[in-house]
Amino acid sequence: MTFVMNAAPGALMSAEIDEQPSILAALLTGADAIVSVGEAVRSRAPRFVMLAARGTSDHAALYAKYLIETRLGLPAGLASPSSMTLYGSRPDLRDVLFLGVSQSGASPDLVDSMTVAGECGATTVAVTNNPGSALAGAAEFHVDVRAGAEKAVAATKTYTAELLALYLLLGGSAAEAEALPSAASATLSSDAVPRAAARYRFAERLVVTGRGFGYPTAREAALKLMETSYLSAQAFSTADLLHGPLAMIDSGVPVIAVVTPDSGGEAVRPVVAQLRSSGADVLVVGDDLPVVRDGVAPVLSPVLDILPLQRLAWQVALDRGENPDRPRGLSKVTQTR
Repeated sequence: MTFVMNAAPGALMSAEIDEQPSILAALLTGADAIVSVGEAVRSRAPRFVMLAARGTSDHAALYAKYLIETRLGLPAGLASPSSMTLYGSRPDLRDVLFLGVSQSGASPDLVDSMTVAGECGATTVAVTNNPGSALAGAAEFHVDVRAGAEKAVAATKTYTAELLALYLLLGGSAAEAEALPSAASATLSSDAVPRAAARYRFAERLVVTGRGFGYPTAREAALKLMETSYLSAQAFSTADLLHGPLAMIDSGVPVIAVVTPDSGGEAVRPVVAQLRSSGADVLVVGDDLPVVRDGVAPVLSPVLDILPLQRLAWQVALDRGENPDRPRGLSKVTQTR
């Protein structure tokens, strides 16, 4: 796809959102290579998994954490790269899988922590959109998410490609995901987003919530709204929401709830009812923002649930007179150390 320099505001992000069904389909055609990496890693019988990522990729890593714990039966945790890069920690990582997720594969702290993890005995795997990146080179194994160049600063297609790649890497099958591209296409065809976006044109604060596999989606949706529309959007696990933050929600603080088609979603619905009874403006992903999930396993619902929220962030930014392709103060690669 060719983009012109004088494209209308939001044209890049919109085009990349629309590319996602075809990218997911292409990734499934190359699933065997990803599955083989997963098999090689699992043959080493890791006892623990550490995940390192930043920004949008951190939310993909959170999805991976749920996959690892629920489908592989292994404990998993999100690493703090600064413990290695700033504080010089050298932990014993024998029998540990260190999994780094990064769209660019260029963040120095991720590259350095991947290198240190290997030196400390870990099996290292990088999941990136750039097989020639420094992170890919620092890892023993690499998974290419094959999303193509992403021109808009706000990540969209690389996020869903990371989710699917992680699913395949961590024991998923292409056959179980074969309905995903068509479901993604149908979800993106909904006309509900413009009406929903109108609710947030003048909002200053917003809360996004979800439970279990819905929580990474809540985190990513909040980030998209913050970086494209400059909304003060906060994401909470629905369980954590009840432990204090619920007190700040009133009719002036709208809520977006991600309701997945599993036990995590079942845990969110009573909270949605409670919020609505208190007068809060609640938008439910899966109901008010339709998500087509026909033939798609619930474990893959995060790939679909984020799609209308990406489009929502794009629409809200335009409605507020912003350019979601070029968020102020941000660049595609963040040089954290």
